[in-house]
Amino acid sequence: MMMQAFLGMGLLGSNFVRAMIKKGEEVHVWNRTASKAKALENEGAKAYDDVAQAVEGAHIVHLTLKDDESVNEVLAAASAGFKPGITIVDHTSTSVQGAIERTEQWKSRGFTYLHAPVFMGPQNALDSTGVMLVSGDQTVIGDLEPLLAKMTGTVMNFGPQEGKAAGMKLIGNLFLMAVTGGLSDSLALAKAVNISTGDIETLFNSWNPGAVVLSRIKRITTGDYRKPSWELNMARKDARLMMEGAKQGGSDLTVIPAMAALMDQWIDKGHGNDDWTVIAHDNIPK
Repeated sequence: MMMQAFLGMGLLGSNFVRAMIKKGEEVHVWNRTASKAKALENEGAKAYDDVAQAVEGAHIVHLTLKDDESVNEVLAAASAGFKPGITIVDHTSTSVQGAIERTEQWKSRGFTYLHAPVFMGPQNALDSTGVMLVSGDQTVIGDLEPLLAKMTGTVMNFGPQEGKAAGMKLIGNLFLMAVTGGLSDSLALAKAVNISTGDIETLFNSWNPGAVVLSRIKRITTGDYRKPSWELNMARKDARLMMEGAKQGGSDLTVIPAMAALMDQWIDKGHGNDDWTVIAHDNIPK
C-alpha cells in the first residue's frame, strides 16, 4: 500500500485525512500544534511530533498550511525524512511566484513538487467533493490526477504554465471576497432603508445575479462599450442613491464608494454615455 503523509491538520487537512482513512489508505500526520494531529490517531492516522519522522517512507506528502512562509519552513524541516523521488502536493493557497520557485527548487533537489490548491470547504474534503486546480508539468499531473480526483471529484488542469493554478485560486478567492463585500453593502443599505433579510432572500431566489457573470466577462473583454445596456452615467447616479440612502439610515458602505470613485474617473475621461463595464477595461489581461 502506498503510504501518504499529510502536514497541516486544520479544518481542511484533517478532513482530507479522515476521507483517506475511510478509503483504507495509510496516512501519517503532523501539525505544528501536535494535539490536532494526535486527535486523528483514534480514527486510524499515525501522528508524529517530528515532521521529518512523519514523512519517512511516504510516497506522497500533502500540505495544507497558511502561506508561502509556512510551506517553505515546514518543507525545509520535513526534507530530512524525504526518501528519494518523493512527490510533494501542496494544497495551500500561496503566491504565484512562490509556487513557481518551489517547483524549481524541489526539482533541482530530485523531488517533484506540484501546487494543487482547492475550492473546497471542510465538508467537501470529508466527502471528496469540490474542485482542485493544477498546472505545470503535464506528465506529473497525468500521473497524479487519478489520486487527486479521489480527493476532490473534479481536477481542473490549466496547462503547462507553472504557477497558473496559484493565480487561478487567488482570482477565485478575490471574486468570493468581492461578492461578500457587495453583500455586506447590500445588507447595510437594506438596514438603512428598513428592508428585511427575508425580503433580500426573496429577491435573490427569483433573480440570480450570478447568472450574468460569464456574459459580463465577455462584455468587458470585447472592448466595445458604445452600445450600452446600462450607461455609466446612470450607474453612477444609482451609486449616489445607494450611498445617500445608506448615510441617511446610519449605515456605512465599503465597496460602493470605491466603485463610485472609479466611475468618476471614467466619466471624466468622456465615457459617461458608454456601457458602465468600461470601468474594467484597463484591467483586461493582454
